[in-house]
Amino acid sequence: MQIHYQETTKDLLARIDIHEKYGARNIDQWTTETLRPRPDMKILDVGCGAGKQCFLYSDYSQRKADITGGDFSNELLDKARAQNAERNDNCRFMFLDFNKRFEFADNTFDLVSSAFAIYYASNLDFTFGEAHRVLKPGGRLFVTGPLPENKKMFYDIIKEATNKPIPPMPGSSRFKGEIYKTIEDKFSKTELLTFENPLTFPEVAPFIDYVRASLSEDRKLWTSMFNNHDEYEALIGEIEKVATRWFKRDGKLAMTKVVGGILATK
Repeated sequence: MQIHYQETTKDLLARIDIHEKYGARNIDQWTTETLRPRPDMKILDVGCGAGKQCFLYSDYSQRKADITGGDFSNELLDKARAQNAERNDNCRFMFLDFNKRFEFADNTFDLVSSAFAIYYASNLDFTFGEAHRVLKPGGRLFVTGPLPENKKMFYDIIKEATNKPIPPMPGSSRFKGEIYKTIEDKFSKTELLTFENPLTFPEVAPFIDYVRASLSEDRKLWTSMFNNHDEYEALIGEIEKVATRWFKRDGKLAMTKVVGGILATK
């Protein structure tokens, strides 16, 4: 399945900020409690973005774990390197295209992780094969992404505003099925964990900010909804009308992020 998609830096960081500001639970705490990265571990984060996971692992391991972050976006890598310098941390950041061979020897890492990224791979069998190859025997893979029931309110409002079906999302539409099966076939043990984070928007405006960060014009996934800037703005206007009605009815806008974590052992 070929995925023509690349997240924009601005949208990604905006959504992370909104999750942290309006969410009731902390996904970082869930991640570290699940993985418990140790000081003696070698860790690779695939699709590391601006380095959030890498710094999380570094802090938890008392800045002693050997951590490498790889990403396709040089803009995000620059942000990660700048923060790494500010923190005086020892993480390394490098260009990594997860559709190509990982530039590491076999059996290198104790943990390979990917938060909301690696499931956009064009060839899941190849990419997860690479993750398996660079892991040590007994090493773990941890992949997080949206489950099909993720942010139901968001999609319900869009459906009401457009009377159109939601296009299949590469993450949520494949996570429990194709992605889980691909990983399960390669690893000795695989399990699916679930994290739920209720987001409560106290007014309509931050929800619309979230909508814009999810439907930006360069997102190839939403071409069935709009084809140009004017159509995009018209769509946002219709979504805002529906969201305003929902807010007046309920006194808030409540949306639950439902995240899956596939934890596999080589």
